[in-house]
Amino acid sequence: MPVVLSLNVAAKAVPADYTRAGTTGIDKRPVDGPLRISAPGAKGTAGSGVAGDAIGDWSVHGGDYQAVYGYAREDFDWWQTELGVELHNGQFGENLTTQGIDHTSARIGEQWRIGTATLEVSGPRVPCRTFASFLGQRGWVKRFTEVARPGAYFRVLEPGLIAPGDEITVLHRPDHDVTVELFLRAITTDASLLPRLLEPGDSVPPEVVQLVHRRTVIDLAPEIAASRVPGED
Repeated sequence: MPVVLSLNVAAKAVPADYTRAGTTGIDKRPVDGPLRISAPGAKGTAGSGVAGDAIGDWSVHGGDYQAVYGYAREDFDWWQTELGVELHNGQFGENLTTQGIDHTSARIGEQWRIGTATLEVSGPRVPCRTFASFLGQRGWVKRFTEVARPGAYFRVLEPGLIAPGDEITVLHRPDHDVTVELFLRAITTDASLLPRLLEPGDSVPPEVVQLVHRRTVIDLAPEIAASRVPGED
């Protein structure tokens, strides 16, 4: 049975000289909950969708399409073996550490019922300098991207309460095959996939739709690194 192993928040954004904003909320820690989950508002004007969770830079994190970030404990365990270090729940900055459900193969627009809230998969986590510096791993952005176990961002379709131990039920799975993994590869390493990101419709963040519309497959690749895509810092 898929479940929430831990519910993680950053009580406050803390100073960090390796971030553009000068603060970060990446260091999230498990809490007992339950906590209120809701749609925070448009990106750039709102932070996390999890009550009591701090975000350092609202211009690149938070907002409706990054209201909640989830990561699978199974992927943590894989990384522990690869890196030879212990990784605690919340260490990747995720709000939900889960067990028994795959984030990588989840489809954009897939709907999960957790506690009394309904969440919709909206994209992958894109690794950034803050993530790499916080973990202290050289070459982390490239490695994390190539492995493509990014975890999933969610928007909130129905607000509610989520707590550790809550069961996760997949309510709806779209009939397209645009997965979290494909999304990550499209905006990082394989620009030819970008047009496919329009297939899930309103489930795709508006800034990504704009990115696809304003670029062609031919001239996209050189500009990807400079683009403000979801999750970058």
